[in-house]
Amino acid sequence: MTSAIPVSQARISAIGTHVPERVLTNRDLERLVETSDEWIVQRTGIHERRIAANDEFTSDLCVKAVENLVERHQVRLADIDFVIVSTATPDAPFPSVASQVHHRLGLSRTAGAIDISAACAGFVHGLNMANALITSEQCRKVLVIGAETLSKITDYTDRTTCILFGDAAGAVLVEHDSKEPSFIRSVSTTDGSAGIHLYCSGIADRIGGKPILRNGKLVQNGREVFKIAVHTLVREIPPLLAEEGLTPGDLDLFVPHSANIRIIEAVCSRIGIPMEKVLFSATRYGNTSSASIPLALKDGMDAGKLKRGDLVLLSGFGGGFVHTSTLIRWTI
Repeated sequence: MTSAIPVSQARISAIGTHVPERVLTNRDLERLVETSDEWIVQRTGIHERRIAANDEFTSDLCVKAVENLVERHQVRLADIDFVIVSTATPDAPFPSVASQVHHRLGLSRTAGAIDISAACAGFVHGLNMANALITSEQCRKVLVIGAETLSKITDYTDRTTCILFGDAAGAVLVEHDSKEPSFIRSVSTTDGSAGIHLYCSGIADRIGGKPILRNGKLVQNGREVFKIAVHTLVREIPPLLAEEGLTPGDLDLFVPHSANIRIIEAVCSRIGIPMEKVLFSATRYGNTSSASIPLALKDGMDAGKLKRGDLVLLSGFGGGFVHTSTLIRWTI
């Protein structure tokens, strides 16, 4: 599904992030499983990741990310209309993380709250939902948060997955602005047949009719995920840009989900985006799923790489298998 948004009324106006205090380095992982710092860096680009405390959960990271947003931009939360949280690691199946964040931030009873489950594509899905709510005049201000405590579902005896994942949260404020909207065009795709390649077991004992490992931990077929991610983005990004009369060379920055540097290098080489235009957060934080794109955006701003007016492509891809890419004009 490709959608043009010529009458978008929504602007991204503020951003904040939070990561837990504990750092888990590649050297630390060498003492847990058979691996090495050199092997991890070469194959993933990851040097370290942050790990939540035993009594620290996704809602806690969300609240701290919003507090960072408020501190950075001096914005008011009293008039928030809706809270959207993207997460694959909610505190509980219900109540939603969004409702817990709503309560802890002291928001109005008239403000809505919802969790969305779209794995690593969830944050960009959340942005598109916020744009739709605002452009359709249902809301004026929406908080979009991507947050994960993936360490709580990571099997630290599995050397193929435990080297990848970390915990973090990122939040943005999307608000009504008809004069300087952020959103230009988006595309979303789904391949449910690939769900068996990346999952965390729950109630069912199978996915797509195929039996799964029921250990309550994250399970990934890295080789298949790599192929699906590269194929999907290479197929979908050029047409999305072409519909706006653009080429990959017109982008100021490309911000894909920071899963693995090798995936991103493969995508960029095939569609012609220099790696110098990529914002990548996994080097310091690991694969943080829903949080990886806001982490990259915030760090890019702080480093002076991401500037107001930049043409930016956000691309989320992950378990489902789901994908969404959104072309925006950076407006902070």
